[in-house]
Amino acid sequence: MRDSYLFTSESVAEGHPDKVCDRISDEIVDLVYREAAKTGADPWTVRIACETLATTNRVVIAGEVRLPPSLMKKDKEGRDVINPSKFKSAARKAIRDIGYEQNGFNWKTAKIDVLLHSQSADIAQGVDSAADKQGDEGAGDQGIMFGYACKETPDLMPAPIYYSHRILQLLAAARKKGDGDAGKLGPDAKSQVTVRYENGKPACVDSIVLSTQHLDEEWDSKKVRSVVEPYIREALGDLRISDDCKWYINPTGKFVIGGPDGDAGLTGRKIIVDTYGGAAPHGGGAFSGKDTTKVDRSAAYAARYLAKNVVAAGLADRCTIQISYAIGIAQPLSIYVDLHGTGKGVSEDQVETAIRKVMDLSPSGIRRHLDLNKPIYAKTAAYGHFGRKPGRDGSFSWEKVDLVKPLKEALKAA
Repeated sequence: MRDSYLFTSESVAEGHPDKVCDRISDEIVDLVYREAAKTGADPWTVRIACETLATTNRVVIAGEVRLPPSLMKKDKEGRDVINPSKFKSAARKAIRDIGYEQNGFNWKTAKIDVLLHSQSADIAQGVDSAADKQGDEGAGDQGIMFGYACKETPDLMPAPIYYSHRILQLLAAARKKGDGDAGKLGPDAKSQVTVRYENGKPACVDSIVLSTQHLDEEWDSKKVRSVVEPYIREALGDLRISDDCKWYINPTGKFVIGGPDGDAGLTGRKIIVDTYGGAAPHGGGAFSGKDTTKVDRSAAYAARYLAKNVVAAGLADRCTIQISYAIGIAQPLSIYVDLHGTGKGVSEDQVETAIRKVMDLSPSGIRRHLDLNKPIYAKTAAYGHFGRKPGRDGSFSWEKVDLVKPLKEALKAA
């Protein structure tokens, strides 16, 4: 690892076209879990993989599902089919909450198509009954998932993505509150922060990029900077802005047409924004729109949870964990740990052994340990799935550091 270098990460706001789609897909996941709870259906049987496409005044929701009866209806022949009404309502509420009430994309008037269908029986049989008989549920697909943590920020996240998210979170809060001219900003925005590292630690901000939609057509880049700069400085907090920091605020000028009216959006296109901003590997699978039998989501949460607890326990300053799965097989095929030369009296082999002792990493074990069978996913759709505060509703349970003691005890007993 180099001691002195520049590293950059970007974030996108909840009104970015791809994030609109992530939000709708996760609202659908939450809807299915809520309806299961309301009707007494077993939440363990919920299955959903929901993709969303958005463009000018049009939303298409597609995917495979296993639904509670409250989300079904009878067709003319008396067969059970999916009732689209609640799915459409969930999408409209999401668009309204994000803030789209514009001619080209409006929560009231957008045409919404629901093209969901029943889950493939071939996939269902692999998930419902693990082929290796090591758990009561097999992985929903093959794949590799990564988790990462480091000591650069209070939430043990890499600094560039942490501050890129924070800038947009503060601007979104000000926009929705109607805080002066910030109330005239639009929902669509992107940020990018370049951090200069010295002696391996974040030292200062070298450049800042922000492109944000604005509703006043007379605004130019200079006006936008005057509105957003106080929020950017607040977001960066104690991280010093270098004297020669390069500021690029709406560098192309006017940004009035935004969101799905300006560019089509798709679920799952911002996976690096969702994770570590490129500072750590990504297995390739998206999170949004998936129930947690899909290890793309649940195992990535588990890997982050374990990596964060390793660092929080003082076992290392940085930790990367990879977990791999095969479809229909409960237990992971491999667990890999890299402490990046920062281990504190422990080896990667020892940590790998301890991880298996403190957590069951089958899909069922992860869902049970992190209590994931809940409608807690819409709030993950923007500003990252990691580095967030655990909520009283059970959201972001993978950000807890309650494995610190068990990890230390497992290592001591080895």
